[in-house]
Amino acid sequence: MTIPATPAAPPAKPKTSVLNMTLWGSSIKRSELMHLSRQLGAFVEAGVPLIDAVRILGEEARNSTLRSTMVDIEDRLRRGERFSDTLNAHPKAFPEYYRAIVRSAELTGRLDVVLDQLARYIERDLEARRKISSALIYPAVIFVMSIFTIVILAGFVLPKFKNFFTSLNATLPLPTRILLAITDFLANWWWALVGGLVALVVAWLAATATEGGKRVRDRLLLGIPVIGHTVRVALIERFCRVMASMAAAGVNLPDALRVSTQSLRNRVFMGSLDRVGEAMMRGEGLAIPLGREKIFPSVATRMIRVGEDTGTLDHQLEITAKFYEGELDHRIKRLTALFEPAMIVGMGSLVGFVAIAMVSAMYGIFNQVTV
Repeated sequence: MTIPATPAAPPAKPKTSVLNMTLWGSSIKRSELMHLSRQLGAFVEAGVPLIDAVRILGEEARNSTLRSTMVDIEDRLRRGERFSDTLNAHPKAFPEYYRAIVRSAELTGRLDVVLDQLARYIERDLEARRKISSALIYPAVIFVMSIFTIVILAGFVLPKFKNFFTSLNATLPLPTRILLAITDFLANWWWALVGGLVALVVAWLAATATEGGKRVRDRLLLGIPVIGHTVRVALIERFCRVMASMAAAGVNLPDALRVSTQSLRNRVFMGSLDRVGEAMMRGEGLAIPLGREKIFPSVATRMIRVGEDTGTLDHQLEITAKFYEGELDHRIKRLTALFEPAMIVGMGSLVGFVAIAMVSAMYGIFNQVTV
């Protein structure tokens, strides 16, 4: 489907009525956006008029938010608005990079190709998120079950034995006395602990609500051993992936850099990339300022430099994204390999301490009674 190359119109402002806030203010799941992009691209490639494709997908949508969004897009298209302008009316449903790529695709007449590229990008992003979630499930289950076991033993089983221990006037072993002291402390001061935890959470939220607090939080995250490097690799992969998609769609480099930077949401990276953007506007290119900021590894900056020199920046960015996608998989596996044994040992030690405290008490009392 070819769309005449006309100057980009300013983004349409979303409606501000109460009806708009309820119908158009909600976001769409990334998985739904992926399927929508793929299906819409297939319709456009087959020659189906865009307005008809939007109407069909809206009628078939099971999600009420998606259905309402497609109805509004169809109405706007019938009023003569461009497709990219109708997406601008739904900023929560369609991310900024998505809207910018579609806007450029309209100008180049490659809407079907770009929609398929967007679907594949979102699919890869979802796959990366699934890998991270899957890596955390097993340790999380172990943690929850261990805490549950400890609470049952220390909160319900041990108090039953406490009166029995006291009635025998027996001298309890040290592990048992420590465990009883801990349970008594928790029983008497739980309200103070809960209040302190709530105060810490509120203080953390208040601190990270400011721009300076967010920057400190993001810098601390990047500084955590193993985890910080994994986060850094994930940010590099995401930046290169979004940047490659936008460059391939014909988005001008300053806009592509700005949108790619905003997609990261890490203030340390965003601050460095903002400086890269300023240097690029002074004619220094992309790779040299990136190397100077030292947020990207030298491998990535060299690949980007090759793309700039040969006029294949989008291709080199895609190659870089694929490289760091594999690196991210390796880092996640390594992180899981380190985290799972640590979690098992830690939780096993806690459960083992409770068990030893109870068993040693029983043996100690038995020996004292029999003597």
